Amino acid sequence: MADSNPETPTETPTETPTVIHHDDVSLEHFPDGATYQTLVGDEEGAPPVRIGIQTSPPGYATPHHSHPYTEILTILEGEGVAWMDDGAETPLNPGMTVVLPAYVRHGFRVTGEANLVTYGLHVSPDRVVYIHDGSPENAGYPE
Repeated sequence: MADSNPETPTETPTETPTVIHHDDVSLEHFPDGATYQTLVGDEEGAPPVRIGIQTSPPGYATPHHSHPYTEILTILEGEGVAWMDDGAETPLNPGMTVVLPAYVRHGFRVTGEANLVTYGLHVSPDRVVYIHDGSPENAGYPE
């Protein structure tokens, strides 16, 4: 039965869906022991978002930084604290998502005894990090 809804697209897909197995994705190693897996996004900028999983060991802290686009973080495992421009701290626990608007300065640190695992979506094909705490360029992040 054909769909007669005039708002439903009738075009044939031009691309094949992609399935990514996390075990097949290499780890990028950050200073101080954290790792990052870029699951979606590539050097060519397709698709127009970047998604990754960051695993941060106990005691790890990011530099104070920002991005020129929205970043969305979902906490999968562990405990931490995030801070924003205004200095307010927000506990990070599994089952929560933090939406960071473009250019909002922020960071996080692991507060628990286990790894903090986050699923991050960067609304950009490229990961762009501006460091604001006097750390070297891209401190805490791979080049």
